[in-house]
Amino acid sequence: MASDSAAILERFRLAHGKDIDLTLRHAYADLLARFDYPQDHLPPTMIVAGTNGKGSTCAFLRALVEASGHTAHVYTSPHLVRFHERIRIAGQLIAEAELAAILSEAEKLAEPGAVSIFEVATAAALVAFSRHPADVTLLEVGLGGRLDATNVVRHPIASLITRLSFDHREYLGDTMAEIAREKAGIMRADTPCFSAPQPSNEALAALRAEAESNYVPLVIGGEDWRIEAVDAGHFRFLGPKRKIEMIPRPALLGTHQLWNAGLALAAMDALPFEITDDAVRQAMHAVAWPGRLQQLISGPLCDLLPSGWELWLDGGHNDSAGEVLGAQLRRWQNQDHRPIDLVYGMLSTKTPQEFLAPLAPFVRRIRTVYIQGEVPGRTPEDLAAQAHACGIADAAPATSPLAALQALSEIGARDPPPARVLFCGSLYLVGAALKANG
Repeated sequence: MASDSAAILERFRLAHGKDIDLTLRHAYADLLARFDYPQDHLPPTMIVAGTNGKGSTCAFLRALVEASGHTAHVYTSPHLVRFHERIRIAGQLIAEAELAAILSEAEKLAEPGAVSIFEVATAAALVAFSRHPADVTLLEVGLGGRLDATNVVRHPIASLITRLSFDHREYLGDTMAEIAREKAGIMRADTPCFSAPQPSNEALAALRAEAESNYVPLVIGGEDWRIEAVDAGHFRFLGPKRKIEMIPRPALLGTHQLWNAGLALAAMDALPFEITDDAVRQAMHAVAWPGRLQQLISGPLCDLLPSGWELWLDGGHNDSAGEVLGAQLRRWQNQDHRPIDLVYGMLSTKTPQEFLAPLAPFVRRIRTVYIQGEVPGRTPEDLAAQAHACGIADAAPATSPLAALQALSEIGARDPPPARVLFCGSLYLVGAALKANG
């Protein structure tokens, strides 16, 4: 049946009923077999798991590869505006004709309802990557690691684990040790695994135990590699094999992005080609990852704001993301004392107070909205009540993100200080904002 990619994906979604299903290993393996095992025909592959910073770390790895004159296939999720953002072939987003053709093949090969949309998307990415040359493949794990659809490459050149936090408890467990063990499922014997500094001894102990039992060399941030600030505009990297001085602070905002950059730098020596110090410096300027402390400078949403106001987006949605976002809000307040207002939405599987608590001391007012993602969102009324519980006095529901921004703008027009408005709480909300802004 001829169709465009969006229609085919919707048929897969409706047939299975879930976006992610970790019980589909046999059906998914059968689909890959019918595609002639594309995971065995990829360029040298790195797989990136973790809770926070996976996409940013992939963005840093891609920037390093491209700054050195090489090419990378990159698979990430979720997308912000168009599904095609998930699959980047040798630097370019997958073309609609190719994506639709591969998905049409999948429809013929998979039993209706046998696999979820995430498994189909991952299979499509692997097939596309196997049909095009590149120097390296970068795979971002969708959920967990051990049972994730990306975890089918038998011999990656390295695995990476970003900062761990509590997220997807319904799938991964209620303790940091359980979560760490699931993420460690991407480790392979005699293949290096590079870890970010971890927030708890429990998580780190679990990673060490999994690495030891599986004969995996584990390279740990804060121990085997580290980053250090040099001045306001530079940092240095100290790794087990090399030291790089005077690296420009990356184009991605936030101190946490320095550590994501450091993780990518720690892993770069596992690549099958050299990354020079000059290429490292160039990559820090070139790196881009939309929806993570991203400022919108122009467009319909910006036009709604009073003169001098700023509009920012961030897709973080768990306790660890709240911590790093709260740290950025503190820096902003110390920098210029601008009031900070939030447009805030969150999926029903997330925990609002864990995310909001670090932000609350710096927030003037918040307008809450409903969002629809892979699962339904929390109601605006519930989110407003949670914001009140965190100490944000001026918290109220709004009928849509646009209505929320308009309400803040109307109030702001009567308040002299130019403010910052931050859309936050979900990548789906960020995606909706980017789409509305054109």
